Amino acid sequence: MSNAVVDSLRQVVADTYALIGQTHICHWNVRGPSFFSLHAAFEEQYNELFIAVDELAERIRAKGALAPGGLGNLAKMAGIDEIAEDASAKDMVAHLVKANEKLLGDLQTARDHAGEAGDSETEDMMIARIQVHEKTVWMLKSYLE
Repeated sequence: MSNAVVDSLRQVVADTYALIGQTHICHWNVRGPSFFSLHAAFEEQYNELFIAVDELAERIRAKGALAPGGLGNLAKMAGIDEIAEDASAKDMVAHLVKANEKLLGDLQTARDHAGEAGDSETEDMMIARIQVHEKTVWMLKSYLE
């Protein structure tokens, strides 16, 4: 078992869990003319992330390591700033772009570590997650144009 692969997977779990929380607060508190579309989009995103984080944590367990947990611990590991509850819809979208981009960087690191370790299964999983988050970033950025 590669410690670099497990450590990078643990980081991805922390980032993903933090992103779930940030997306959820945006879903709850979004206001304004874009309410209906953003409320629905944020819900779709956090539901997808919730399924994904379970698969990521299970991959860590399959590698013989323990998945990280605890909201405080996950937030500290992720290092993703929290958005203000009263943020504007535009600020919410910009915040989620930044959080998704941070996660993308950590997914790429995990992909690279898995590739170096010859762990094709983890590498494939990271590639699939990268594709999801690249699409999410594109969609969120398109809203900001």
